[in-house]
Amino acid sequence: MILRASRLTKRYGARVAVEDISFELYPGEVLAVVGESGSGKTTLLNCISGRLKPDSGTVEFTTRHEGAKDLFSLSEAERRLLARTDWGYVHQSPELGLRMEVSAGANVGERLMALGERHYGRLRGTAAEWLARVEMDVQRIDETPESFSGGMRQRLQIARNLVTQPRLVFMDEPTSGLDVSVQARLLDLVRSLTRELDLAAVIVTHDLAVARLLADRMLVMKGGRVVEQGLTDRLLDDPQHPYTQLLVSSVLQP
Repeated sequence: MILRASRLTKRYGARVAVEDISFELYPGEVLAVVGESGSGKTTLLNCISGRLKPDSGTVEFTTRHEGAKDLFSLSEAERRLLARTDWGYVHQSPELGLRMEVSAGANVGERLMALGERHYGRLRGTAAEWLARVEMDVQRIDETPESFSGGMRQRLQIARNLVTQPRLVFMDEPTSGLDVSVQARLLDLVRSLTRELDLAAVIVTHDLAVARLLADRMLVMKGGRVVEQGLTDRLLDDPQHPYTQLLVSSVLQP
């Protein structure tokens, strides 16, 4: 087990965004959280990634050297260190996850510098290696993200997150807003990298095709609750809950 969420609940006044959600995530496993807009999936992602404190419930993360730790019992400095080392977070909008005013190479190297790397040659070499791994033109290492397309920015954000070899990556609608052809290439890249690096990942998406391609398991959310969960292929091929059936049938409609 790498992550365990237990009975998470988060309210905004009278509105319940997340209610009594529990699940476990294992090393190398990809979990998709699916549902319509307003279902609570991004709130859940923010709770399990330490960006938002739940009203009740716990999140445990199994650290490399000290075993399972309650995320919200850690100090702010300890959570920031986790975010720079063992975790990655890929935003729906790459502008939120990049420093737009500095070069592509600096964006990738910055996380290494946060861990103490100061040798310019090694920083630049590692940045170039990761640009190549996410299928970007290494010759553009000194250009800023402002000159890149949306798909290239998302690739750069992925490189920035994976350069420190994290064990767990959170992704919030990573292909939203991209052209279909760009989405397909990015999804192939994410799938190959998660397998190659044995990454655990939690991916929030409203797109069931994304879930089928990337995820081993799925949580289906509606109104802040998980209404169904299970292996991705089983859930999509034989949904049991009426809401999941509705989601699947809406995709299959001509």
